[in-house]
Amino acid sequence: MYDTIQFIHSYWAYLVLFMLLIASFNGIIGFAANKEYSATNFRIALFTLIVSHIQLLIGIVLYLTPQNLARFDGGMGEAMSSPALRLYLIEHPLMMILAIVLITIGYSKHKKKLTSRPKFKMLAIFYGLAFVVVLTRIPWSAWLN
Repeated sequence: MYDTIQFIHSYWAYLVLFMLLIASFNGIIGFAANKEYSATNFRIALFTLIVSHIQLLIGIVLYLTPQNLARFDGGMGEAMSSPALRLYLIEHPLMMILAIVLITIGYSKHKKKLTSRPKFKMLAIFYGLAFVVVLTRIPWSAWLN
């Protein structure tokens, strides 16, 4: 079960990264080019929100598996003293939750704006920040192998 959830979590992350990249560039280009906000832009923002929240749910399930929780057997001191354990048990989960919060705030704020330029600005800022946060805390050494 653990391997299956980890596999899904790892490969769903590609979709999340792709959608965050598309949504961020969509917001930047829409803002810079002063484009009209359309249904397609709304769908991109919404789909990015949905896939990122699904990834969060998969990540929570993965985090709460017995195999993962066994990593805490040495206590918090051991987890914090080991860079690999700290990344997997503390940094990655917290930063991904922060990224999801940024995506959710950006999506909510953009819906309240009445004109196109502020909508694109909210999406560019919050989705772009979320993209950077995600990129900083991906366990690249394990992910690219």
